[in-house]
Amino acid sequence: MDITAIVCTHNPHPGRFARTLEGLRRQTLPGAQWDCLVVDNASTPAVGPAGLSNLRMVREPKPGLSHARRRGLGEAAGLLCVLVDDDNVLAPDYLEKALCIADAHPRVGAFGGRSLAEFEAAPADWQREFTTLLAVRDLGNEPLIAPAAAAFLKYPPCAPIGAGMVLRREAAQAWLDSPSCSLTDRRGSDLTSGGDNDIVLTLCAAGWDVAYFPELFLTHLIPSSRLAPGYLARLNEGIQRSWVRVLSLHGQRPWTPIAHWTVPIRSARAWIREGAWRGPAQRIRWRGAHGRFLGRADIAQT
Repeated sequence: MDITAIVCTHNPHPGRFARTLEGLRRQTLPGAQWDCLVVDNASTPAVGPAGLSNLRMVREPKPGLSHARRRGLGEAAGLLCVLVDDDNVLAPDYLEKALCIADAHPRVGAFGGRSLAEFEAAPADWQREFTTLLAVRDLGNEPLIAPAAAAFLKYPPCAPIGAGMVLRREAAQAWLDSPSCSLTDRRGSDLTSGGDNDIVLTLCAAGWDVAYFPELFLTHLIPSSRLAPGYLARLNEGIQRSWVRVLSLHGQRPWTPIAHWTVPIRSARAWIREGAWRGPAQRIRWRGAHGRFLGRADIAQT
């Protein structure tokens, strides 16, 4: 088997999940060369049959996206694995192009491409600042490859995000063999993050390059609820807190650890500095700063 598409899902929205599966049905790569593995991550009720002829379903009872991805990668049959969120619609040639790219770049262990938003409702101008929090990304029209050694100095800007990440199965084994950590990534309504960053840094430490290839693209289905100020604020806090923790886990500490008791004081100062009372954008930025303070307090205890 050449490729396994791994769809990790928790209580999926029926309409968006159906479009994800339809995107897989429309793949141009012959069905004999790929299969699909749906990992039901503690959904209630359990996810039912999906109707793809080359599909398997497994249930991972331990909540958390990283647990689901580990289960999927551990059971995958393909030499390549593609991580597909349950609100992603792959372009019809995604798997075919991923296979060609992997053949042409044998030292690239993980790569991705463009993640283009399909908003249920058009975002306001102030909301567009925060779309990168929602796994929306376009790095331009040229391929970008980061050598493994560069990750020891700075996280590679062209490293793939989780949505649509293509992993060479041999390279992914380094992450599977790494000790489990407290980074569960998304877990129900908990908006923690960092699982894809953990994968990238683990692969780079094992000597694999990472890359961005613009010919790969997917559509990310974004409901209006994810543009709500409260959601974006919680998301920014969770992402920033996890970012500090995952960099620290891999020996990078651009921020010094701080004592937990200082977090309220630092956050109060950031509230004033960001002018968080002025509007939702300012409050979302402030919650990001608060998340970084929490992350710095977390690493002080490790």
